[in-house]
Amino acid sequence: MKELNRERVRTAAEHFQFGGEFSEALSYGSGHINDTFAARFLQPGGGIQSYVLQRINTEVFQKPLELMENIVHVTDHIRNTVTEMGGDPLRETLTLVPAIDGRSVYCDREGEYWRAYLFIDGTISYDTAESEQDLYQSAKAFGKFQQMLADFPAETLHETIPNFHNTPDRVSKFKEALNRDLLGRAKSVQREIDFVLRHEEETHRLVDLQKAGRLPLRVTHNDTKLNNVLIDKKTGEGICIVDLDTVMPGLSLYDYGDSIRFGATYAAEDEPDLAKVNFDPGLFEAYTRGYLEVAGGVLTDCEIENLPMGARLMTLECGIRFLTDYLSGDTYFKTNRKGQNLDRCRTQFKLVSDMEKEWKTMSDIVQRHSNRLA
Repeated sequence: MKELNRERVRTAAEHFQFGGEFSEALSYGSGHINDTFAARFLQPGGGIQSYVLQRINTEVFQKPLELMENIVHVTDHIRNTVTEMGGDPLRETLTLVPAIDGRSVYCDREGEYWRAYLFIDGTISYDTAESEQDLYQSAKAFGKFQQMLADFPAETLHETIPNFHNTPDRVSKFKEALNRDLLGRAKSVQREIDFVLRHEEETHRLVDLQKAGRLPLRVTHNDTKLNNVLIDKKTGEGICIVDLDTVMPGLSLYDYGDSIRFGATYAAEDEPDLAKVNFDPGLFEAYTRGYLEVAGGVLTDCEIENLPMGARLMTLECGIRFLTDYLSGDTYFKTNRKGQNLDRCRTQFKLVSDMEKEWKTMSDIVQRHSNRLA
């Protein structure tokens, strides 16, 4: 995407139904893909109203109108459900601000797409868990997301990124990048390459279960990192799921697994010192407990039984994606330093190794908390 300047951001902001007079737009959040800003507008009474303004990365999301159609349908469904339950739809789901022409997006002169949301005040998000309670609250939030969408016809959603969590397909793409080796990096990452190839057989597990009809199709978020949950500053509760670009049909194990791979460690995703990267069974239990407390009633026995496998495979898959991007020249994930994608890859593979050592513990935890559903 082309670099942004203040004028382009301001012009985009002025094409949405924001109230008041434009004041400023500041870079916001820590996302890897889109460009996100907190747009602030002066109100007639002298106050400030904030909105979230985003330029959609159309190199990654090549069908932005389909993406936005998914978001509109899913947020409408959640809003209706929250309202029926007596909740606050302005805080418990994202609210799109329409463009001046009434559409959900604005397309600028460069052909790039922008969207806007109401800013949810009084919330915070965490890049890493500071306590088991943080992860427990995020688990309840993602569990509620799954629960509220259990009756949504997942097959009606567009697939915004084809084969996004098709792990065997990710392995195929990795092998393609390895064979091309555009920057000659393969020779320095042989250990990581061997790790992928040793685990190739197990990457088919979830796909095979779905093909056999044992895992149901669900509406899935597909990027269930801790920092995609807004936490209410007053109550400490997870209240709203954000970053809905990858909402599409999938498996519940994708969402659960991605949460564990990101949340069941106190280390940063790009921590270069692997001695600081460890899978934490206590964090795993906190998330599993919260998730099953809310979503357990809508999950099948096969889904619950395979929660540990979801955690291991999503962690492995993410490591493969980081390694693929590193071999390809860092073209997908945003980086701000040399070797960042390789560090990201190594943290994921370290967590996979730890999970393998803690496999019985993980299975016992899932069994214990699933028994409480009976």
